[in-house]
Amino acid sequence: MAMVVDDEFAAIVAGHLETIEERLYTAAVAENPFVTQAATHVVAAGGKRFRPALVVAAAYCGDRVDAEQLVRAALVVELTHVASLYHDDVMDEADMRRGVSSANAAYGNSVAILVGDYLFARASSEVALLGVDYVRLQAQTFAELVQGQIAETIGAGPDDDPVEHYLGVVAGKTASLIRTSAVFGGMVGGAPPEVLEALASFGFEIGMAFQLSDDLIDVISDDTGKTPGTDLREGIPTLPTLLLRASGDPEDRRLVELIDGGLDRDEDLAIVLSGLRASAVIGQVRETIVGRADTARAYLDALPDGPAKRALQRRCDDVVTRLS
Repeated sequence: MAMVVDDEFAAIVAGHLETIEERLYTAAVAENPFVTQAATHVVAAGGKRFRPALVVAAAYCGDRVDAEQLVRAALVVELTHVASLYHDDVMDEADMRRGVSSANAAYGNSVAILVGDYLFARASSEVALLGVDYVRLQAQTFAELVQGQIAETIGAGPDDDPVEHYLGVVAGKTASLIRTSAVFGGMVGGAPPEVLEALASFGFEIGMAFQLSDDLIDVISDDTGKTPGTDLREGIPTLPTLLLRASGDPEDRRLVELIDGGLDRDEDLAIVLSGLRASAVIGQVRETIVGRADTARAYLDALPDGPAKRALQRRCDDVVTRLS
């Protein structure tokens, strides 16, 4: 019976996500056709839609679901996420995003920044229609996103632990919005305070695991939307490279020397990727991701049993299995 119920629930989620996808394009439309073209550039490239899917599943942990509010809440978080990608790509000087040219590569940095601002404005217009509580949480989340980006930009201080600093960056840049996605869903569904609290804790932990897995995939997979080792070449600290720096293994130290050399040559990047994949630090990162996913799953114990809870539990499994 659970399988039948879950299949029915999956169809409901898919229906909502289809509507959300259509509305994303509508929300990105501007009076100026060029702005519309630039604003739909990243949306059209697709994506996992991880955050909207969380909104949908979390909404059904409550006792009521208003379809329009649900779609609007999902739009807010995804528009905010997409807007942040425009800014991130400018700061990272990225060339690719989701398998296509990044917006800054296609339109230039100034346009990419302004289009990101436009999408943030569109998210603000949508969240205003949900109510003051949603606006307040959205503003708090936006502040966390910005602080996470700033922390990444300035880097760890001389007295900071590099790994803890990095985890703080991930908490601000990624986990905060994923946490808010789960909470928005619960709010839309009329979930009680204890369920909202559990969804917030779950969302934060699954958000941490999700970003850590993305960082690991950048090293171990050749099948992503960007060139493998992009973060390595750009000198962006991630958990694999930070653990590599802390390692006492001579081979790991040799890889660090190559990384610090800039990795301008493709041959050096290939050597580092191969060496990292063979390093013990990959297993350490995997263990960290599994631990975060298990912690996230434990918070779901407070949710009512049913297909929505099981869907969120599967998200914990997915974060780990995508590393296979």
